[in-house]
Amino acid sequence: MPELPEVEVVRAGLEPAVSGALVTGVEVLEPRSLRRHLAGAEDFERRLVGRRLAGAVRRGKFLWLPVEASPDEAPIALLGHLGMSGQLLLRAPGAEPDRQLRIRIGLEHPEHGELVVAFADQRIFGSLALDPLVPTADGAAGGLGWSASLVPEHVAHIARDPLDPAFDDDAFVDRLLARRTGLKRALLDQTLVSGIGNIYADEALWAARLHYEAPTASLRRPVVRRLLAEVRSVLTRALADGGTSFDAQYVNVNGASGYFSQRLNAYGRQGRPCPRCGRPIVREAFMNRSSHLCPFCQRRPRALAQAREGTSLAAK
Repeated sequence: MPELPEVEVVRAGLEPAVSGALVTGVEVLEPRSLRRHLAGAEDFERRLVGRRLAGAVRRGKFLWLPVEASPDEAPIALLGHLGMSGQLLLRAPGAEPDRQLRIRIGLEHPEHGELVVAFADQRIFGSLALDPLVPTADGAAGGLGWSASLVPEHVAHIARDPLDPAFDDDAFVDRLLARRTGLKRALLDQTLVSGIGNIYADEALWAARLHYEAPTASLRRPVVRRLLAEVRSVLTRALADGGTSFDAQYVNVNGASGYFSQRLNAYGRQGRPCPRCGRPIVREAFMNRSSHLCPFCQRRPRALAQAREGTSLAAK
């Protein structure tokens, strides 16, 4: 699934093309791609055509395009989530349709002329929707790329991400230490901190020399702050490289892949030497997915190691 760097690359690519653009047409080819827009395709098209878009905004893995409304209308936004394989692509009006094209949005931009935003999605886990905008709980801007203190209703429960200027480091540390869970589970909890998925959680934990099962309540504040710094560092470096692409499913708005996969230290490197100590990286089952780590650099907490050893002996 695209994580923060991948979605931010898409947002930044869309922003100059959609800001101030008039929606001239909408074509819904796959109604399942509007699963969050409960009123259906006809309502989606009717409410969007003839409106101007005011920018491109992101919080965590969600992005939205604010829709300019008249003074007597409630504010709304075109909300997008890429799911596992969604792509938002910029195309010329006469371009050949993309494979797995699900929704086509025609635009007229005052500087760039006619454009098309194509939503392609192989697995149809992603979606678009028109969503009401509601005030942010903390009064700060809704997300990166916008100054308004508004956020789509479907995103209001999502925590801010570590690259958001309004992210509260102290509150994050307090909330993480109050949890009774494993460290990686906490990092993947989008109500605690958003935008971090499996790839960047593994990379940040490797950089901080922390085991993914470390109990959050057992950590000291300086350790959590160091981990947060490593999270920011990994996300920033991945963003500079255009994100992480392992196949053709994640691309930017022009169809180009990111290349941070060439700089990964732990994720997907099982069996290869740890860049720090040279011992093999391992992959372990975790929450119906995998965790990648160096068992030497990222020691399992002693109590958990003893418990696992006892379970193994009992099973023999």
